[in-house]
Amino acid sequence: MTRNNFEIEICANSVESCLAAQQGGADRVELCMGIPEGGTTPSYGEIKVARELLTTTRLHVIIRNRGGDFLYTPLELKRMAADIDLCHDLHVDGVVFGCLTADGDIDVEANRMLLDHAKDMSVTFHRAFDHCRDPRKALTDLIHLGFDRVLTSGQQPTALDGIPLLRELHQLAGDRIKIMAGCGVNESNIAYIHEATAITNFHFSAREPQRSKMKFTNRNVYMGSKDADETTIMVTTRRRVEDTIKALLVSETSNRLFINTKQ
Repeated sequence: MTRNNFEIEICANSVESCLAAQQGGADRVELCMGIPEGGTTPSYGEIKVARELLTTTRLHVIIRNRGGDFLYTPLELKRMAADIDLCHDLHVDGVVFGCLTADGDIDVEANRMLLDHAKDMSVTFHRAFDHCRDPRKALTDLIHLGFDRVLTSGQQPTALDGIPLLRELHQLAGDRIKIMAGCGVNESNIAYIHEATAITNFHFSAREPQRSKMKFTNRNVYMGSKDADETTIMVTTRRRVEDTIKALLVSETSNRLFINTKQ
């Protein structure tokens, strides 16, 4: 297998992260804000500028107007549909969303409505999948709905922990839908996850801390949680994108060399 056999998606929390992903050789970014909440829809300006600057890396945008669960009201779904229409108007390559029922099943009708708005864009079902009560039935539902891929950690805190289910889902999916492993994927484990599951689609953030350049801050005032570090910004870096991809490809090269010496 070569680089062309893998799809690498970067979870990008800003235009700057998008550019670092492009420079590092990513195939696609998922642009999202609100990372501590699991990702929420970015602003119009963020999407527009990212679309202008991404020339070789595809732009996907998360459609999730709040953190929390994935059971949406009609009014929330109306806003999500409007955000998808906006993405279509800005010539975004794809959108990412996921709706569940109160019982933890795929909300077929809600997802179908949003898919109708997505039109000719690529569509990913996000990690709402990891909150489904029956992942095998959920996968079948997503295939029938026509999603292109599903992002999952194998219903575990990290993709490394979720290897058994990821392997099974990849086998069940065949060529009907792409299984994309995400959550906790990095330089140290991406090759192992691939070897253990045969999955070739990966999602990771490759972020590093960037210290604030402020010379003065009022440490008695908090913009959010008192425990949050408001003097550090996490940003995707080209170095970590390149290193993670390299770790995957080096492992593939080593495997081929080992097989050849055995023949």
